Amino acid sequence: MKLGLFGINFGACADPDVVVRVARAAEAAGFESVWTGEHVVLPDPQAPPSPSPPHTPFLDPAVALTFVAAHTTRLRLGTGIIILPQRNPAVLAKELTSVDRLSKGRLIFGLGAGYLKPEFQALGAPFADRGKRTDEYIEAIVALWTQDKPEYKGEYVSFGGIQAQPRPVQKPHPPIVVGGMSPSGLRRAARYGNGWYGFALDLDATRTAVEGLRAAEQRGRPEALGKLEITVTPPKAPDADTVRRYAELGVDRLVLLNPGRSADEQVAFAEKAGRELS
Repeated sequence: MKLGLFGINFGACADPDVVVRVARAAEAAGFESVWTGEHVVLPDPQAPPSPSPPHTPFLDPAVALTFVAAHTTRLRLGTGIIILPQRNPAVLAKELTSVDRLSKGRLIFGLGAGYLKPEFQALGAPFADRGKRTDEYIEAIVALWTQDKPEYKGEYVSFGGIQAQPRPVQKPHPPIVVGGMSPSGLRRAARYGNGWYGFALDLDATRTAVEGLRAAEQRGRPEALGKLEITVTPPKAPDADTVRRYAELGVDRLVLLNPGRSADEQVAFAEKAGRELS
């Protein structure tokens, strides 16, 4: 079982000294990866389904992961997740390529379609068609990363006669991990993803998601993508027996929520989890 640590770019980890301490502690403790979250803006006052209080500090994922890369040597760097339809895909492809190049090939590109309508409205991003946009944007980013002469013609994004250099270190491109529990999210993971990411899922919810993923794979997964790697964040830190039970369900990576509020608490959690689970 691979172990990741979630939240390397927000809360206490929005402070540069804290993020370095936590990332280095995770690397030393045997974690395979660290993961960001993303919300460009948050509703104020907080109201469902907003996940965080409005004054929670979130660093930009690409900037935060580049900073982490400069202070670590081995950790994989995951976006968990970037809200793709809020982004310009060509600009995002450049930002993520930069992370992969500067980290010497450690990026994991996690994405989702998003669900927080006030955030979309504040950014001027259409909400109703976010699923279709997400599919197109994935295709466009892959074209920019892999084609000798990148070209894409879609409803929401079109380009040709261009180059976008440099290309990512990882070939054919950094792993693409698709988040989401909805039927469309599961379908998207099967169709486009090297992996799938489910957040705050207990064992029962994970079992249901894995069944849905397997059904989606049977309906249409390109053979070239290979095995779908399954990543889950449990709702609370698991013990060794619970890790084993996730593995039996087919989970390949657990990305742990770090409950620590201070730097010392976050470092202590990473050290303890690594000692007991890695």
